Amino acid sequence: MRSSWRDRDRDFRKPLPGGETTQRHLTEALHKTQTDNKPIPGFDPNRDDIQYYRAQQGIDCDEVYPGIYIGDAATAKNKEYLKMLGITHLLNAAEGKKFGFVNTDANYYKDTTIKYLGLPLADLFTTDISKYFYTAADFIDEAVSMGGKAFVNCMLGMSRSATCVLAYLMIKKNMLAVDAVETVRKNRHILPNTGFLQQLADLDNHLRRQRL
Repeated sequence: MRSSWRDRDRDFRKPLPGGETTQRHLTEALHKTQTDNKPIPGFDPNRDDIQYYRAQQGIDCDEVYPGIYIGDAATAKNKEYLKMLGITHLLNAAEGKKFGFVNTDANYYKDTTIKYLGLPLADLFTTDISKYFYTAADFIDEAVSMGGKAFVNCMLGMSRSATCVLAYLMIKKNMLAVDAVETVRKNRHILPNTGFLQQLADLDNHLRRQRL
């Protein structure tokens, strides 16, 4: 079942100045934006210590917006690193036990102070991730609003997790989809699948209509 905001847009389409946002616009924004080369968050790049260096191996994480981090499955399971970063909220956008999912849940983090939210999303262009856009945005916003830090993961930290963060920037920070894509892509190599990009374009058109 489609989410209500998409149904409303189908029923009443106000013309948008400059036309509709399309998947192609977002794909172009992804490809034209270069990702900066930055040190791993939480580590001092100037410290020369073999044990310290080894602790960074297996970490795949980037701060893509103040207080918001995107990472892969292995990093999401590294509770020691999450504690070092000061993560208060963790959103697993790929919760599940099958191949391509990340097998964590609230119980996995029960020995920490991290608040957990899991979304059972497959990285397929046919997956309706849009029904979770506002849920994910509210969760991330809760972390940022209280001065905390949100870590958002999927399997590789490129598609499902990135899409959730992009939706947050659009819904809570009033960013246009293209601007959100450029902001995140500058800080991490993300690549949402084509279906997710289309749903983000639909969200962008919906939010733009609301602001008319």
